[in-house]
Amino acid sequence: MINKVILIPDSFKGTMSSSLVCDIMEKVIKEYYPNAEILKIPVADGGEGSVDAFIQATGGTKRFAQVKGPYFDQMESFYGVLEDEKTAVIEMAACAGLPLVGDEKDPSKTTTFGVGQLILEAVKNGAEHIIMGLGGSATNDCGTGAAAACGVTFYDKNKKPFIPVGGTLKSIHMIDATTINPLLKNVTITTMCDIDNPLYGINGAAHIFGPQKGASPAMVEELDKGLRHVSEIVEKDLGIKSENMPGAGAAGGMGYGMHVFFGSTLQMGIETVLDTVNFDELVKNADYIFTGEGKIDSQSIRGKVVIGVARRAKKENVPVIAIVGDIGDGIEPVYDMGVSAVFSINRVAVDFKHAKLRSQNDLALTMDNLIRFMKNITN
Repeated sequence: MINKVILIPDSFKGTMSSSLVCDIMEKVIKEYYPNAEILKIPVADGGEGSVDAFIQATGGTKRFAQVKGPYFDQMESFYGVLEDEKTAVIEMAACAGLPLVGDEKDPSKTTTFGVGQLILEAVKNGAEHIIMGLGGSATNDCGTGAAAACGVTFYDKNKKPFIPVGGTLKSIHMIDATTINPLLKNVTITTMCDIDNPLYGINGAAHIFGPQKGASPAMVEELDKGLRHVSEIVEKDLGIKSENMPGAGAAGGMGYGMHVFFGSTLQMGIETVLDTVNFDELVKNADYIFTGEGKIDSQSIRGKVVIGVARRAKKENVPVIAIVGDIGDGIEPVYDMGVSAVFSINRVAVDFKHAKLRSQNDLALTMDNLIRFMKNITN
């Protein structure tokens, strides 16, 4: 008999959102166990859709605000307020994301200023804790735009204040963080970050992520020099040396900026989700947990959704079943980390181009096959 099931999948990139995966799984389980309690926790990775995922998982509302877009144009953006009314969720992609620039990609000119405006808007409306999602950004300004919007002052060599962008980071001569808006003094910020790139260098923000944002090879080099320069000024004026912190290079250096300008901690996205939904309590009387992602492989082992869930569930001896698009080589360690079984929905072994067209039906059929088996062995 199954009384309680937790559904906590990641999205299947390019095919199904985490919310849709939850809905498909729930529908199948209900066909066999109509009275089962099913908790749906769609996982947000910090990018587009994170606000909606958190609201669906925990309850809350979406709020709208007028802020600056990637090119300082006025636009309507949004953030989420969770049910406790004290926690806000912001996805930087909502006002600094790649889809907002269309074909006009230029990370030397785009800004995170609007992200800072969203932070202030949330705080002015009572937020005491902010969850910041990094992902899908069109920027490479090291978070200086967001910091400027919140009151941090950046001066050029003529002692004139200005708002830096990726191409003008090298013009920063001095930083005064004492001018930050006092409303932020008692606010805690957790930044969701699932990459470990440093701020600059061959594995840094500009070299790894700049090209997809429209940077030419020459621009990449200039952006990288700008990021390096910022770290030098930050160390000089703020006494912080964090350019090699894992995740510093996320979202055009936004990971670094959130840490040095806002005092934010950087945390794996799944850990943030699990803490926010109080997962350690929810899991205690669960019969099964279903999780999953588009592909599980050796890279998954470093702690993304499936492993993050499994590690927590293992403490309570709750079985974790991973439903995935594809299974790569070298996944055997996941079983020691708490995963009970892994199943692929790729029923006819086709490539992604064809698999994505049938993914929803294949997920439903795979779940049906599995739940049918579970019901037979428990009767």
